[in-house]
Formats: sequence, C-alpha cells, structure tokens
Amino acid sequence: QVLLVESGGGLVQAGDSLRLSCAASGRTFSSSALGWFRRAPGKEREFVAAVGWTGYNTVYADSVRGRFTISRDNARNTVYLQMNALKPEDTAVYYCAARAGTPYTSRTETSYNSWGQGTQVTVSS
Repeated sequence: QVLLVESGGGLVQAGDSLRLSCAASGRTFSSSALGWFRRAPGKEREFVAAVGWTGYNTVYADSVRGRFTISRDNARNTVYLQMNALKPEDTAVYYCAARAGTPYTSRTETSYNSWGQGTQVTVSS
C-alpha cells in the first residue's frame, strides 16, 4: 500500500504555470507506477499522465501532451506534475495515484490501487 498526499493546487490565470506535488509513503513506492488523474465539475474522473518506476516511461492524455510534464524523484518519494500554458478547461480536482507494486504505466483508473485526497486547480480566463 502507498499513502499519497497532494499539494500545490491553487487559483491561476490562463497561460500560467503550476506544479503539483504528491508525497508518498510506503515501501513499494520506488517499484510502483504513478499517475495523475483529474475530475472537472460535472464530469467523470479522467487520466492525465503516468510515469513508470524508473521515471523514463511516461504517457499523457492528448489534452495535456506538450503542456504538462510528469516526473518522479524516488529518493524523495515524490511525484510531480508540471503544468504549463494552463487553460480554463484544466480546472479540476487533481488526484495522484499509484499502482502499488506494479512498475508499468497505465491509463486505466481501475488499475491504480492507492489514491490521494486530491488538490483543486482553478484556471480563470
């Protein structure tokens, strides 16, 4: 099991940047794939980005590719989501998730077995 706590959300203007962090605890962190998901008001939770256990394999949703970057620091047990050129449609609660004990990325929400509580990101136009 991996315990996850997100931080870094806030209110920004369109075009601004924001970096989310997710601090993790648990012995399986370094061998676990990690992901970011988001839920916009009135919508289903959707995949944003994921990173494999080494940090080299990454996947992105089409809506964020080229603007968002996921990375991890296994020495600090932390995963990051750097968000650039933010748009109002990026407004959502962002969740960090882990595939505890599984090293490979996935876009599928149900393949993640540990979740953070979420952090709100609001982008004004």
